[in-house]
Amino acid sequence: MPANENTRKNRLAFGAEIVTYDDARRAAKRRLPRMIYDFIDGAAGRETAPARNRAGFDAVNLQPRALRNVTERCLKTHLLGQVFDAPFGIAPMGMCGLTYPGADQIMADQCTARNIPLGLSTAASIPLENMRQLAGDNAWFQLYASGSTEQTMSFVERAKQAGYQKLILTVDVPQVSRRVRDHKNGFEVPFRIGPKQFLDFALHPQWSLSMLWHGIPETANYKHPNSGGFDRNSSRAGADWTFLDQLRQVWSGELIIKGVTSTEDARHIQAAGADAIWVSNHGGRQLDSAPSSVTLLPPIRAAVGPNYPVIFDSGVRHGEDVIKALALGADFVMLGRPVMFALGAAGGRGLRAYLDEVTLEISTAMAQIGTCSVPDITPQCLYGDTQISPALTTENIALIPTEHHKTGGHR
Repeated sequence: MPANENTRKNRLAFGAEIVTYDDARRAAKRRLPRMIYDFIDGAAGRETAPARNRAGFDAVNLQPRALRNVTERCLKTHLLGQVFDAPFGIAPMGMCGLTYPGADQIMADQCTARNIPLGLSTAASIPLENMRQLAGDNAWFQLYASGSTEQTMSFVERAKQAGYQKLILTVDVPQVSRRVRDHKNGFEVPFRIGPKQFLDFALHPQWSLSMLWHGIPETANYKHPNSGGFDRNSSRAGADWTFLDQLRQVWSGELIIKGVTSTEDARHIQAAGADAIWVSNHGGRQLDSAPSSVTLLPPIRAAVGPNYPVIFDSGVRHGEDVIKALALGADFVMLGRPVMFALGAAGGRGLRAYLDEVTLEISTAMAQIGTCSVPDITPQCLYGDTQISPALTTENIALIPTEHHKTGGHR
């Protein structure tokens, strides 16, 4: 069924409520307890990095073109030996089950039906073996180098035994950042429920009753006897150059390094034998002063050359954002927070509505800029000599209405 027909059905299902990212975010804010919403929406420090991510995208304009036959458009995309039906997928995110019961299976079902990739976090609410059975080759396993090397390598061995073809090593979380909203709300894994949290949950009965019925999700991969247990605040600094060399030796599938923001690091990772890099500032959740990820795409693309696979996330909200990232040098784009909000808003129906909208936006924008296929999305699709400055300062950001400010701040 065409994406626009699916979207119309979703509009009817939600009373014309869940269509865009902003719809999903507002609805999730109503349904989720403040502690859970802030866990998704929050970022590091003063939370200026997400605003820079969006400012970077807003500074990029696309060039409309006329008199081109764009009747037949195709979103199929080749990446690392696979062909996907769209140039985007779902990034690995921990504890997605906090948004909606069975969230991991919902994502697996959607990604399988749409033939797009799904990253499974080490801190997922479902065992990696189960996700592989649900999503097959569309499932990619994401690895944190935490605990001992033996514990980390036990995850690698499990991924090999389960049949994963792609392994993502996240390298931008040497230490979990201080996220002020989480600290104020008392967010911890596993939950510690005091009077403040009890009241928060009581004020959101729909979420609370569903969690009571299905059970609070756990970090399922850490239930394995060799995992060492999950500590959200533990150091993940084991991902150094020596570890990368070791990992490359033991992992024969495609190896993707996620969290790259430096051209020097990108070149070294390429030389170390990784199959792809993933440009990301973790959605602004790690370093408050990190540059906008999208501003880094052109220099990193120049550093690794035209043929080396580059994946991108951070700040992507809409279909046109996907096109901008592709035009600036990415080969593929992954979605993070919007997926969590769509799930938190309405579970599977919310996610389906949002992914339908992104797909439709990409196809429509491709027509406007005169392209019929994803490989046709090049820097020539950008308006003029588009240059986005990596030096978006705090003073600049203070003038930008962030998502948080536009919705009236914290509840």
